[in-house]
Amino acid sequence: MAGNGGPVEKVLVSVLDNGSRLQAPAVAKYVEWVRRSHPGESPAQIVERMEKMFLLAVTGSGSAVGATAAIPGVGTVASIAAVGAESAFFLEAAALLTLAVASVHGISAADHQQRRALVLSVALGESGMEIVQKATGVTAKNWASAITSRIPGPTMKGMNSTLVRKFITKYAARRSALILGKLVPAGIGAAIGGAGNRAIGKGVIKNSREAFGPAPARWPDELRAIEA
Repeated sequence: MAGNGGPVEKVLVSVLDNGSRLQAPAVAKYVEWVRRSHPGESPAQIVERMEKMFLLAVTGSGSAVGATAAIPGVGTVASIAAVGAESAFFLEAAALLTLAVASVHGISAADHQQRRALVLSVALGESGMEIVQKATGVTAKNWASAITSRIPGPTMKGMNSTLVRKFITKYAARRSALILGKLVPAGIGAAIGGAGNRAIGKGVIKNSREAFGPAPARWPDELRAIEA
């Protein structure tokens, strides 16, 4: 799964891959929880709310980890360990957001290979879209739906291998630079951590919007009620 990257890159890819193991029922339960907490909101409003929750969470985690370098008695090793845990949190949060938005759009990734491709391609954005389109031969405005169509197993695995290699070279490099910034002491790391995570988080949200397009006007259960 991790390709030819170094140890850090392999860990990052493994964490993101673990996030994509979230099963459809668990993702649906999360979306339903947000809906129950805010009854009457449209799919678009719920997606926007989940985006804000994701951005708030990853910004806060980045600031908290950056702040550990300013605490007396906290060594560099402890700071690096905290950064590793925070990176895992960020990647898994990004995976949850991607799969939750897909659920709102009625896109169900039936197996792990599909979920892996969906999460990785959204994390990569335009370059991920290009890989999906090249592998599937499908050019679509809302290209994420192509991933859950009938793609042969070998094609899906080959596409995922390409997505992983691209992820290692692009995403891991950005996170590595941010990790070094978080270790700066005297409180500067907290500012770098929060701002850096927020910037990358906004990128994930942008990619998700481009992948899925506008949210549906109504929830499936509302449509069924109208038809009945």
